[in-house]
Amino acid sequence: MATRAIEIENAKTGEVTEAAYEHPLIVRLCHWVNAISLFVLVGSGLQIFRAFPSFGAKIPQQNLIDWPKSLAIGGWLGGALQWHLTFMWIYIGSGLLYLGYQVFSGNYKQVLFVPRDIPGVWPMVRHYFFFGPKPPATEAYNPLQKHAYTTAFVLGVLSVLTGIAIWKPVQFSWLAWMMGGFHYARLWHFLLMWAMIGFIFGHLVMVVLHGWNNFVSMLTGWKKEPEYPAK
Repeated sequence: MATRAIEIENAKTGEVTEAAYEHPLIVRLCHWVNAISLFVLVGSGLQIFRAFPSFGAKIPQQNLIDWPKSLAIGGWLGGALQWHLTFMWIYIGSGLLYLGYQVFSGNYKQVLFVPRDIPGVWPMVRHYFFFGPKPPATEAYNPLQKHAYTTAFVLGVLSVLTGIAIWKPVQFSWLAWMMGGFHYARLWHFLLMWAMIGFIFGHLVMVVLHGWNNFVSMLTGWKKEPEYPAK
């Protein structure tokens, strides 16, 4: 899908700047709904984890992390489960809407990480984390961003599958079996949560490094003065 571009003229100075329509409405909607959903899912998930903070046997129980109640959502196990299951469906729904739009509009070509993007990952890592030269931008998303967003989508799918295996271990016993059983499914779900938190941290770093215009584009859809040649 080509990136639509317009020129904006400042009424006072007459200065002309270019703006690219980078994020369609559905992408922006799903982005913010997912952001809220992940916040609630992580918080309520940690409250659920507080009920049995171990991955071993219950007797004797060896707690892995005594997570503070003040940093969790739900107040108690029952409340946390209600929050978690409610926002699970919102998360799945927005994810399916996002996937459907990407596939049927062809917009996925902008964000999907493919083999030809592999050589461009290290130059971007060197630029972001080791103060190396900035590679020239040729597309709306650089190879490292594509890798991060594609990985985040995979993490999202796996988090849903492991969550279903934990939620309905009898009805979806085959799914729990594929993950090594209920206890391992619970462990994978926990690790995937931290992987997603790691992605969010890296995502926020990228947003800061790319500047204010990059953040505004996820609110309005339009990005002023894009680094890449818009079409």
